[in-house]
Amino acid sequence: MASFTDQLANFFGMNDTDTSLRELFISELKGIYYGEKQIADALPTMAEAATTDVVRDAFHQHLAETRNQIQRLEQIFQHIGVEADEKTCNAVDGLVDDGDVVIAATDSGSLTRDAGLIIAGQKVEHHEIAAYGSLHSLARLLGYHEAAQLIEQSLEEEKMTDKKLTEIAESFINERAKLESDNDDDTDRNGIRSQMRDTVREGDYGQTTGPFETGSSRSGVTGTGTEETAGTANRNWNSGDDVWTSPSSNNPYRGTTDPTAGGPSGL
Repeated sequence: MASFTDQLANFFGMNDTDTSLRELFISELKGIYYGEKQIADALPTMAEAATTDVVRDAFHQHLAETRNQIQRLEQIFQHIGVEADEKTCNAVDGLVDDGDVVIAATDSGSLTRDAGLIIAGQKVEHHEIAAYGSLHSLARLLGYHEAAQLIEQSLEEEKMTDKKLTEIAESFINERAKLESDNDDDTDRNGIRSQMRDTVREGDYGQTTGPFETGSSRSGVTGTGTEETAGTANRNWNSGDDVWTSPSSNNPYRGTTDPTAGGPSGL
């Protein structure tokens, strides 16, 4: 099957490739340049609002990557002889607003907030993966080889960030947030949150039972319908054997009588 780049080349004539596709590339470049700046402005707020260090650190790390990505975009503008400029991206504006809504709608210091922040973060990552993937194809088609290499670096970083957020969510955020929300006694809830946060700080999180495919579209929080093949999904608790196993693997996790106390990440 022909690649997206080949399909574009076949669809457009050479004159179009030299003119309208260049204009499209520049327009999309300006859009992601605007988007990265908006994301860089939003990430410190998301990090500050996070409950656990592991989520906070993930946002801080991506902030550093985002700043490098902005510099790469400025290099690309220079390579193609165009002044670095922004074009408003309504999609990014909406995604950034989603992060603000999560913070406003969840309790400070709750694991539910971290779960919501991961959802908001992965929405942003999926947008960036799509944007950089399209830009990479256009750059190759136009013969902008240096630009394509720079774009590919940013694209891989976005995929890795998405993967990292998935790992964090699957390793502890979802289970802990559910446990937290299921407790209706306000008197006990603060104690449960404090206990869970202590456990989070002591645990070995962000690890999984096996590697994900780079660029996986799986969401670590709510799922996208493709989790049935994942080694960490659809786990069954067998109380008789006192072992927690995965349907996609015969490997048992740490044996315990409490399914919320054990798992591949050491919970």
